[in-house]
Amino acid sequence: MLRCQALLWGAPGQPLTPPLDLHLPTGSLSAVIGANGSGKTSLLKVLAGLQKPLAGKVELAIPRRGGLAFLAQQQQLDRQFPISLEELVAAGFWGKHEPARTRRDKLRTALADWHLSGLEQRPLMALSGGELQRALLARMSLTEAPLLFLDEPHAALDEAGQALLWQQLHAWHAQGRTLLLVCHDLAAVRQHIPQTLLIRSTGCLYAPSRELIAQPLQTQVA
Repeated sequence: MLRCQALLWGAPGQPLTPPLDLHLPTGSLSAVIGANGSGKTSLLKVLAGLQKPLAGKVELAIPRRGGLAFLAQQQQLDRQFPISLEELVAAGFWGKHEPARTRRDKLRTALADWHLSGLEQRPLMALSGGELQRALLARMSLTEAPLLFLDEPHAALDEAGQALLWQQLHAWHAQGRTLLLVCHDLAAVRQHIPQTLLIRSTGCLYAPSRELIAQPLQTQVA
């Protein structure tokens, strides 16, 4: 599904790690962890084709239908943009050709699944951080992308919202989709995610989460 060879990323002339070789098979569920500034977000953007690498190459073997979906951190969204929550979520239909009734039913289901029913007409600026994050995740629920990149999907979510998130991540995984997500909650990663990529300036390590996150937190993210 995804393979990178001798990949370098970061500021020009300043790669963040030694060259990375990584293979994510189809249907895998993996996390990316590391210290602040280690390059987790920029790695996801490079893998998704949103940024150019400094060196190396990325190969994506994905079907034309659906492509990939990228969940960015919500602070990158302009909350002054004059659209409603419903319109934001419905953007997940982009590129899909379905009858209007089918879209309405799917949209209603996505809103209900993410506990957003009744908030459809609220503008983005009137949403709490948790409501906006659930709206962004609901939008991703409407895509058919077989490859999903999620940058801190748990951000701003309360305990109930995080439970919904992990439930949906496991549902996507059960559908055979390939998921890669940045997450700072190492306990949750160890519990829910089979494989983890640890980014360090001395080199990256991709291993089973329960083996990689067996040491104290400060050791893992240093």
